[in-house]
Amino acid sequence: MDGRTLHALEFPRVLERLSDFCLSEAGKEAALALRPMDDEDAVRDSQRLYDEMRSWLAEGDFSPVSFPDISGLLTHVRSHADPMLDMDALWALKETLGLARRAAQSVHAGAARRPLLDALACEQPIPELSLSALFRCVGDDGYLKDESSPGLLLVRGELRGIHQNCLRRVKEFAEKYNIGRYLQDDYMTLSSDRYVLPVKANFKGRIQGIIHDYSNTGETLYFEPMFLVEQNNRLQELKQQEREEERKVMRMIADLLSQEMPQVEAAWKLLVTIDLGQAKCALGSALNGRCVPLEKDALLNLPGARHPLLVLEAARHAADKNYAGPRRVEPADLLLRDGDRVLVISGGNAGGKTVALKTLGLITLMTLAGLPAPVDGGSTLPFWNRVYAFIGDEQSLDDHVSTFTGQIHHLASIWNELDRHSLVLLDEFGSGTDPSQGAALAQAVLDGLLEKGAYTVTATHFPALKSYALTHDGVRAASVLFDSSTKKPLFHLAYDQVGASQALDVAREHGLPESVLRRAEHYLLMDGDDAGAVMDRLNELARQREEELSRLKDEERRLRDKRESLQQKLEKERQRLDEEVRRMSQQLMRDYKSGKATAKQAQKEMSKLRADLARSARDMEEEKPAADPSLFTVGGEVLHRMWNRKAVLRELDEKNGKGKIDLNGVTMWAPLSDLQPSSGAPSRPKGSVTAKVSGPVSFLRLDLRGKRADLALAELEQFLDRSLLSGVEGVEIVHGRGTGALRKAVHELLRTFPGVASFHTAPEDQGGDGMTQVLFR
Repeated sequence: MDGRTLHALEFPRVLERLSDFCLSEAGKEAALALRPMDDEDAVRDSQRLYDEMRSWLAEGDFSPVSFPDISGLLTHVRSHADPMLDMDALWALKETLGLARRAAQSVHAGAARRPLLDALACEQPIPELSLSALFRCVGDDGYLKDESSPGLLLVRGELRGIHQNCLRRVKEFAEKYNIGRYLQDDYMTLSSDRYVLPVKANFKGRIQGIIHDYSNTGETLYFEPMFLVEQNNRLQELKQQEREEERKVMRMIADLLSQEMPQVEAAWKLLVTIDLGQAKCALGSALNGRCVPLEKDALLNLPGARHPLLVLEAARHAADKNYAGPRRVEPADLLLRDGDRVLVISGGNAGGKTVALKTLGLITLMTLAGLPAPVDGGSTLPFWNRVYAFIGDEQSLDDHVSTFTGQIHHLASIWNELDRHSLVLLDEFGSGTDPSQGAALAQAVLDGLLEKGAYTVTATHFPALKSYALTHDGVRAASVLFDSSTKKPLFHLAYDQVGASQALDVAREHGLPESVLRRAEHYLLMDGDDAGAVMDRLNELARQREEELSRLKDEERRLRDKRESLQQKLEKERQRLDEEVRRMSQQLMRDYKSGKATAKQAQKEMSKLRADLARSARDMEEEKPAADPSLFTVGGEVLHRMWNRKAVLRELDEKNGKGKIDLNGVTMWAPLSDLQPSSGAPSRPKGSVTAKVSGPVSFLRLDLRGKRADLALAELEQFLDRSLLSGVEGVEIVHGRGTGALRKAVHELLRTFPGVASFHTAPEDQGGDGMTQVLFR
């Protein structure tokens, strides 16, 4: 990527803010070294890794913390055949590798959900030999443990014995000769690795021994009594042995590190990647951003795009009452239609044209670097592997070139590299020379960029370029909006129109004398170029249109949220009602079987339950959308939503919105709103005839033929109870003609059954007096 573009779009400043979120020095260095990638797959992998990192950190199994920088240590081990490490290096290695192992274990626990992160953690196994040696030998205090080697354990044990022996002998000597008044402190200390007594200087010469040193004030001398000389000599020998044993342990650990150097480096890389990843997630939270998907044939579509640095600056000073800058960054929709390659932004000064260019350029660079950007959901970007920005002053005194010359030189140097994967940002291109020639050159450059297929966004004040944007295919015009009453910028883009420059208004806003401004207006009228009134009217219309679109979007979002809320409420109410009915019916059956309730009482309660169920069903029916009969096919398969069972549609009553379904041999009428065409149901063939019936109700059928009267009546009672609970409007009872005794017994039971509204024998074509049809209340 062009270094000039990175600085023009202030990409290094984004990296500096990213590095602030890093926890380690190595992570900060990695953040500052990030660059946009020119490989599409690499960018997508980086974005997927960001998503995996964010979900992993959100689970909370592993919390990144600061860790020592061991990069120099690794270089030292790699470059020496027999490296020697000090205790600080060993402690840093222990902390770093231990943290890497905990991170890898956490990643592996969810490997299926995080394949890229797991692949990084599996690049090399954790250096278990080195890590085991470090944990066994290096203590939390940063010193070697006694158990590091048998020799070290033996030497340190003898050293502790000498210390105890010296303490005992000093105590005995002080008590025997009553020298406590000579001592500055009531304990012995070390001087030059020898045990000595701190003696007051005015008692010098009272005790035989060797003076090793004086305190800074001269009031204390460090005195070695003769009875400690032999012990101190032995102490020096043991100290030397201890150092030798420690060197052996450290050399052993260094040898293990040399053997496992690839694994150690991979563990280090994993930690640095995790630190950089959590910094990216923190940046994404600060920006309220997301990674923008890259697609080769995608359109430029960045709704709600905000300049990342402005967002971070506003967030940093959000709580500062003395901060005079913006506390909210106005979003802009950066859009191109299918077939467009050039966007020309016009309008007044200080309206946000350059900010729009920088926002697009910086978001593109951040996307190519695998960073989240402050945009709304649904954003997409074409894959641009090269971005060129002509923004700011390109004047060079050293090279003796003006701004215009610098822009031309820069454009000429990259002209042959431009293609359909290039994004070119032009801010006031051609404005540093004669306006007519500059405008002509700018139009010719846009023609050339269109021929190359390169994407271009340019900000301009040239009237010729504004006309160009409105009349050329592949070019779209946009204007920054101003408040017509206050002449203040609104920092919004209105598409498919051009805007007037606001030079005089800006000059007035910044305090230029009114006399100068009146003369400017006079000269403007003399030139006959004042199209300000027309442009102001266009600006006002565009502003009103944007406000209306914003209101419509808010209303659409509100209605969508309300619909989702009602659907969720309806589903919860259905589930609650289903559970309540099941619980109450089971309780009624338990009471009936245990003798707590008679058959009539149970039947009465079931009838009441059915009435309550019907009222709730009617209430829910009002919230359900009307079913479309054209979606159903007679003979096709449907799904009964309430029962979640498949059935075959036998008849269709479009007038009453009902369908007769066959549930595994049981037929009944059901509202179409409770039915859903199954995905496998055949479509209605052309010319098919839909059976329209005005039959009264939905029926379940019970066949009692050939059964004894007492058994038949018991079965009938259970059937009526189940039918009432199912919500059907009636049932059919087949009892046969015979002697009529069974029909008579059935009718007597129906007369006393509380849930029955009426009953009658069926029409002759449906069974005659061999079947009774029952209507429920």
